[in-house]
Amino acid sequence: MARVAVIGGGISGLATALMIGRRGHAVTLYEQDVRGAGGDLDRDFFDWDRPRVPQAVQPHSFLAPVRSVLRAEAPDVYADLLARGAREYHDFDWFGEHPPVRDGDEELVTLRTRRIVLEAALASAVRREAAVEVRQGSRVSGLVFAEGSPPRVTGVRLGDREERADLVVDTSGRRSPVPAWLTAAGCRPPVVESHRTGLAYFCRWYALRADGPRNPGRVKTGSAAPFALAGVFPSDNDTFAVHLVLSTGDPTRSAVTDPAVFEAAARRFPAAAAWLGLDPEPRSAVLPMAGLPNRWTSLADGAGPVVTGLVNAGDSLVHTNPTLGHGVAFGLLAAQYLAAHADGTAEDPAGYHDWTARTLRPWFDDQVAADRVNEQRLAESAPAADRRAAALGACAFEDPVVMRARARVRHLLLPAAEAYGSDEVDRHVTAWLEANPDFAPGHDGPTRDEWEALVPG
Repeated sequence: MARVAVIGGGISGLATALMIGRRGHAVTLYEQDVRGAGGDLDRDFFDWDRPRVPQAVQPHSFLAPVRSVLRAEAPDVYADLLARGAREYHDFDWFGEHPPVRDGDEELVTLRTRRIVLEAALASAVRREAAVEVRQGSRVSGLVFAEGSPPRVTGVRLGDREERADLVVDTSGRRSPVPAWLTAAGCRPPVVESHRTGLAYFCRWYALRADGPRNPGRVKTGSAAPFALAGVFPSDNDTFAVHLVLSTGDPTRSAVTDPAVFEAAARRFPAAAAWLGLDPEPRSAVLPMAGLPNRWTSLADGAGPVVTGLVNAGDSLVHTNPTLGHGVAFGLLAAQYLAAHADGTAEDPAGYHDWTARTLRPWFDDQVAADRVNEQRLAESAPAADRRAAALGACAFEDPVVMRARARVRHLLLPAAEAYGSDEVDRHVTAWLEANPDFAPGHDGPTRDEWEALVPG
């Protein structure tokens, strides 16, 4: 059994520590924040200042891998998550009546909840896990190295104290100090690939009133203008978030942080208008987030691992902008792999690096490509996609076959080329276009003139 040190107590760190501990390994989890999730959910969510975790207050929807990993590795956590208010939403719920079931349809479920709910459920399970020791308020200041080719990490430093480990897992997030520690120790540098997104996010949280309307009707959760995206994230315990996405170069961007301007602008998008029409209670200020590149940080290069005894996971390994909601899914998939292969990874991390390249890297590359398209479109107010590509999106909300393909891509179950490239999907989209000869790509959000009348530059 390996002695494992986990640096960072966010979702990825908690999940990694829990799953490895449940395989019989001795785990120490180091988290520099003195506060942990698990008390009052609303207080933890709205009042906890977490500058190192800017995404903590942004909206989340957890994709199929989150649900499948938790149900396989920690069913008690999954049950606790639901008990705390998380809700399951199947992609076929859009149709009211589900189509005949096919293999894999059971996976097409989104968990609608705030991030803090999952964090609290994981933290509670970790506190109960005898194999895991949690060091809240403990800041790891460096790594312990042994000579080798490549060098080997043999533990962590906390000030002038060293604590030994057979495997160290860096889950300290997108601002991880570990790459700098490695290069300072003379290791070959990690391979870092970073792509700017040029996107700015703004969200505001609301709660449905106990005595007010609760059903927005059959409305999509996303809308678009040539220069902006809007969406709604139904969440736990009668909360939901409205969010707007703009180019970082948009001259009206700063004005959107005004709550009155934000809400007036959001109401011009059908998705947001339906939910705001329920007269909800605002629960937060407008919460901006920008400057988030898509970044891949590999601790292996063409010659192999740059260090042994150490791997990275969660946002330390890969972080993407939140448009497609991949982050938590990536983190839990990595935690599951490490739990199943802790001894082997401690001995030689090459297998883990190969797994991340095969399993996670293709989705990262797809996100980078999609963000380039979105950045250009929003910055230039470019027209919508070509007719057939746009028809794929429109047809999905009328045809379960196309919705299934869309859901398999969205939930990281099949690559787009495989899901959309089948003869069956092609036939259904062709038939839909023939039945809708006047269909043309377009937007359901405001024009630029309408936007600028509401949002001063």
